[in-house]
Amino acid sequence: MVKGLTSEEAQKQLEIHGFNELATANPKNILHIAKEVLKEPMLFLLISCGILYVLIGNYKEGIALTISILIIIFITFYQYRKTEKALYLLKKLSSPRALVIRDKKEIRIPGREVVPNDIILLNEGDRVVADAIVIQGINLTLDESILTGESLAVTKNTNNTESNLLVFSGTLVVQGKGIAKVSSTGMNTQIGKIGSSLQKIEQTKTRLQAEMRVLISTFFAIGLFICAVVVFAFYLSRGNFVQSLLNGLAATMSILPEEFPVVLTVFLALGAWRLSKNKVLTRDPSAIENLGAATVLCSDKTGTITQNKMEVVALYNGNEIFFKELFKEKQHLINNLIKVAHRATPQDAIDPMEKAIGEAHEFFFITKEPHPKLIKEYPLSHELLVMTRVTENTLGNTPFVAAKGAPEAIFNLCKMDEHLILKHLVAVHELAHQGFRVLAVADALFENETLPDSQHEFEFNFLGIIGLEDPIRPEVPQAIKECHNAGIKVIMITGDFPVTAKSIGQQIGLQNLEVLTGDDLTKLNDKELQLKMKTTQLFARVLPDQKLRIVEALKANNEIVAMTGDGVNDAPALKAAHIGIAMGNKGTDVAREAASLVLLDDNFASIVAAIRSGRRIFDNLQKAMSYITAIHIPIIGLTLFPAFFSSLPILLMPIHLVFIELINDPICSIAFETEQEEKEIMNRPPRNPNNPFFGKKSILKSALQGLLLFGLTMGVYLYSEYQNYAEAEIRAIVFTALIIGTLCLILTNLSKTRPFYEAFTEKSRAIFVILSTSLLLLFLILYIPILQDIFKFQSKGFTPFIPSLLGGLLLLVLLESRKRHIQFYKF
Repeated sequence: MVKGLTSEEAQKQLEIHGFNELATANPKNILHIAKEVLKEPMLFLLISCGILYVLIGNYKEGIALTISILIIIFITFYQYRKTEKALYLLKKLSSPRALVIRDKKEIRIPGREVVPNDIILLNEGDRVVADAIVIQGINLTLDESILTGESLAVTKNTNNTESNLLVFSGTLVVQGKGIAKVSSTGMNTQIGKIGSSLQKIEQTKTRLQAEMRVLISTFFAIGLFICAVVVFAFYLSRGNFVQSLLNGLAATMSILPEEFPVVLTVFLALGAWRLSKNKVLTRDPSAIENLGAATVLCSDKTGTITQNKMEVVALYNGNEIFFKELFKEKQHLINNLIKVAHRATPQDAIDPMEKAIGEAHEFFFITKEPHPKLIKEYPLSHELLVMTRVTENTLGNTPFVAAKGAPEAIFNLCKMDEHLILKHLVAVHELAHQGFRVLAVADALFENETLPDSQHEFEFNFLGIIGLEDPIRPEVPQAIKECHNAGIKVIMITGDFPVTAKSIGQQIGLQNLEVLTGDDLTKLNDKELQLKMKTTQLFARVLPDQKLRIVEALKANNEIVAMTGDGVNDAPALKAAHIGIAMGNKGTDVAREAASLVLLDDNFASIVAAIRSGRRIFDNLQKAMSYITAIHIPIIGLTLFPAFFSSLPILLMPIHLVFIELINDPICSIAFETEQEEKEIMNRPPRNPNNPFFGKKSILKSALQGLLLFGLTMGVYLYSEYQNYAEAEIRAIVFTALIIGTLCLILTNLSKTRPFYEAFTEKSRAIFVILSTSLLLLFLILYIPILQDIFKFQSKGFTPFIPSLLGGLLLLVLLESRKRHIQFYKF
């Protein structure tokens, strides 16, 4: 066996040659991010206001606005930078993974960590991660069209010239397997030299993003129109065109929901990063939207539901079944079965079942025998689920033929009569009923000089059945139960014997144990399959390309489908599913490229955790957007009313809107994004994906909250007028009522199911920081003279502000009582 590098040698190579990545894998630079930040319309409006203040001689207001603009730019820049870092880290995770030999062990590492002289193992469906030279290969065929443009695959034969042993970074293994030694990495590879680099991560526009773009464009158009109306109305009623223009710009700022795109970008990027911490890599942001809507979860069995750690636990020699406890005692009766199974297994096996056979061979034969030289291999195919290997015979010149595979296929190769098949099927069913994976074994001698093209031409002799156990992951039954409670139907798909599938299905808690096989699928038309899909939860003996039919049938039943897969042939099904989930460990690069999510630990429970996280992310995003919509209502009202009622003082100026902006952005991106999941989040049905994010009920709920806050604020204004307070004092009291009301809106909107005070009992750090910072800033602008002057405030003690505090508390009580007793938030 090829030894490969040690960890120390690999580290030295990494220090010399750097990471195996191309130049374009870097995140956006600071200048690019700054350009994105300065494109925000709110900044344009603020800069315009600052210039106008300077023109009319209000230098303090102009300087204050300029400082505020710089703070907002910093906050927005920080959010963009945080998003870029998250995307960059996700890109590093999503790079092709490589199976290498390090410290004499096979381990899977990120492709960027591969170094020159590494030994890489190539299997069907893998994307080659670096330029390398093939050392060993069996039917190794690659698609090199990414470099040559030629669609015809190229076979790498170790008997050919050295030039035909080269494999290149970015090419795809379409058949066979091989071992290669890395010669070049990163920019030194052929793909690096010709400048054909990995494409930059680009977030595709999701349905939510498209919906939001239309909404913002509409708001912006309305804002410009209202700006013109306000300027005209102010000028007619009060004169002073520059002051009228300032109020018009303030009105536009009050209407424009500029936080929407920032919040959405932050939520999707950080949501994807949070999922990666739960061992789920997001390749497509629309998957986050779809996770909460999934109604069906189709999962492979091996390695996802089970541990993918096979062990030989039962042997049937054609007459009697022997379980693991009797292996030593009955060794003389089962030695040959294990010996032939081992001959039918490649020397450096990767498949868990083949590894288990190798371990059993070591258990039976303490003295290790050299692996016999391979003469020819007949690989497993869709048409015949048997692998046959022809090796040299140490006892004579006649080649030794060993085969292992599906029992029914071995029975067919052995040309058994019906009576014998029925006899052996009894043992197969008994093992399968216990959840064991079963493989049949046969051997043959071949005395002709020329080996046949087909396995059917050998005269096979049936030797027995091997029972292998792949125990289920202990966390899976609970995860299945969570899915059932969440209204998500779980479907298990396996290539195993039907009885084995039924046994596993029973162990993990599936509700319907009726099994549909791959053969059954071929006999059903599309309409019949759609009907079957409504009740079937178990599929056995299913070929990878049949998964696409399953996905299409589920979609025809209006299900939102999450589908797992790992092979090349799984790619169409993964792409067709609403949420394609590729395996990160055992999966091929083709499957990962077709999927929207990559499961880094191949664990079913991680999928369920991702669905839970997806629901939390969507919930919190909806809360943030609802809050933004609600808070804009009183701001619009307080800005517009003075334009049409000249008796009212100007209550909100651009500097006030900037202060609110400074509170809103961190609140939306910190408080709501970090908020924990709702109670019973996995005890409610999936979200209907056809319902718009900004549905009528959602907008109505937010508008009612906003109108309620506006009404209370105007009530505080009328009370202050009644008390004959000065205009600057009234402005301070109304502004305080608005800020306190805003903070109360945050508290009540954090959760749809929990009372607001749990944010304090749970010691939410984000809420403590936001509340304390907001109240401290409010106190400073109310009582520090220079800030009073800038904000046009006047404060005489605490008593005038009692109505502002009571108004906010009344708002909180009203909204909390509706949440608790009338279920006002269930929409």
